[in-house]
Amino acid sequence: MKIVSRNEELLRDALSRIPQSSSRTSLSSCNKLIRFEDISAAAFKIHCGVQKTPCMYSRLSKQYGMDIYLKKEFLQHTGSVKERGVLYLLTSLPQDQQRKGVIVASDSNFSMAVAYHASELRIPVFVIMSTSTPPARVKMCREYGAMVISYGTTAKDSQTHARRLAQENGYLYLEEEDSAVYLSGLGTVGLEVYEQVPKLDAVVFPAGGHCGLLAGSAAALKHLNPHISVIGVESESFPVLQQSLKAGHPIEDQACSNHHFYGDVSGLCFGSNSLQLTGRLVDKVVAVREEDILVSILRLLEYERATVDAEGAIGLAAVVAGKLPELKGKRVAVVICSGNLELHLLRQCIARALTLDNRVCRFSLVLPDCPGDISKLLEILAREETRVLDIKQERTFVTSELFTVEVTCTVETRDKIHAAQLRNALLERYPTAAWMER
Repeated sequence: MKIVSRNEELLRDALSRIPQSSSRTSLSSCNKLIRFEDISAAAFKIHCGVQKTPCMYSRLSKQYGMDIYLKKEFLQHTGSVKERGVLYLLTSLPQDQQRKGVIVASDSNFSMAVAYHASELRIPVFVIMSTSTPPARVKMCREYGAMVISYGTTAKDSQTHARRLAQENGYLYLEEEDSAVYLSGLGTVGLEVYEQVPKLDAVVFPAGGHCGLLAGSAAALKHLNPHISVIGVESESFPVLQQSLKAGHPIEDQACSNHHFYGDVSGLCFGSNSLQLTGRLVDKVVAVREEDILVSILRLLEYERATVDAEGAIGLAAVVAGKLPELKGKRVAVVICSGNLELHLLRQCIARALTLDNRVCRFSLVLPDCPGDISKLLEILAREETRVLDIKQERTFVTSELFTVEVTCTVETRDKIHAAQLRNALLERYPTAAWMER
């Protein structure tokens, strides 16, 4: 992709102003030229309202052969980088609109940020959520100060209702788009990373359909130093950005997942502004598997004590999966942009990630149903320094010879090498042992 390095070149929005119906006021109506000065102005205006999050050297650096600095945007009040764009957007609204109020219709990080910052600015804020929204999200939005209304069984139902309320009451209906104001606020991440990490070689961002963070930050970084590599990472299951770049326009019919785990990672490509900026300024876009994202969540939890969601972990997942070999020995910043993983999903993610990382293994074998045979198996497991998590015995439905017991064990190991050692030790003593693949 072509890199634009002239400092004074204007980064122009791709979309012209779209005529708006009376039932909906879009962020696109605020479009104007995006310049580096706009991002600087955004940084000045929002610096008291959002955290200047740390960008810290990570202990994962030695493990992956590069100097990794983690930009911890999940430490924002609502756990998301979206606060930067939302706060700049809300403070840029005319005073009469601030008095009337704003309305959003989703359970996304964007809506959470609107709920919090609108309340802080004393702007009336209404959030329309479908009845399928997780209760924790509803509770959080109410605690932020928003008036939350449950309506409809789908996101489309709640959006339709929100537009109708906006038309009837004069509220400003907000949805996440790539207006210049919103992108400028998100681009302040690039300014902070550049300031916090000297001699930076590359910055890795989450991408996917909502690539405003990637686009806005790329505009800032390439202005400051055109030699810094800017890399976007999206899900292999939903390569929305790569397909949109290839087609030259936002993909509208991309099949996306509605599962809460993916969040904005699987969202539709929402605008040509950020797509154009990405195509001109971003050096590389790579895709990672779901398994890589899960292991990345595990790494961040263990090494950084950071609980993040898929959107927050996907940047590091490219490093974990070995998708960026050119960064070996380089100084790399990875933006951890979101930490809003629901508790029931967190448990599932950790359990699955431990299995993928060869830290939890399962095997089964058939033993004579005699005293002492189970003890001998446990002695082998103890000698191999494994921790038994679960052991089950089946006698009734064993299809082998009579008076035998089928034993299924779930054990914890240190890593892949340790798991292989255990497997070899078991096969040496029990040649018919079956190792259950992950």
